[in-house]
Amino acid sequence: MIHTVEGDLASVLADAVVRPATTRLEPLTQALRRLDEAAGPSFAAQSQVRRELAVGSAVVTGAGDLPHEFVLHLVLGTAPDTVTTDAVRRATEAALWQCTQWHIQSLAAPVPAAGNLSAEGALDAFLSVLRPHMQTNDLPTTVRIVSGTAAETALLNARIGQGDD
Repeated sequence: MIHTVEGDLASVLADAVVRPATTRLEPLTQALRRLDEAAGPSFAAQSQVRRELAVGSAVVTGAGDLPHEFVLHLVLGTAPDTVTTDAVRRATEAALWQCTQWHIQSLAAPVPAAGNLSAEGALDAFLSVLRPHMQTNDLPTTVRIVSGTAAETALLNARIGQGDD
């Protein structure tokens, strides 16, 4: 099931939290920087990479001090202004594959918008992969798309509806 939740991404209960990131696993937005701060120094150490990762990939790490078991990093671009809908689609596919491999049942995910990519475009790209995957695969069973503002919650509810799928 896909649900919308308004609140703080770091505190939404789920097995894993989705974290849109750069090719060096750096946060793409201010909200993601706050998530990193909440995760603490052990998460920072786990998120170090030796070389750039491929755009459209996904990486699983521990969650540090967050109330999640894992962080699922969507590798979306070299910087916020390089994020595209294609990168969101490919990284979402990779992340959902990781869910099946790691037996991740529930996800908390922000709308993966950054730079010039609008929330609407990012959400549509994310859902275009998520919905068919959830119809044909067992994992994840629940995805909570988390919004930080009333305007974003309204967009989410218009696109997916509360309790959709």
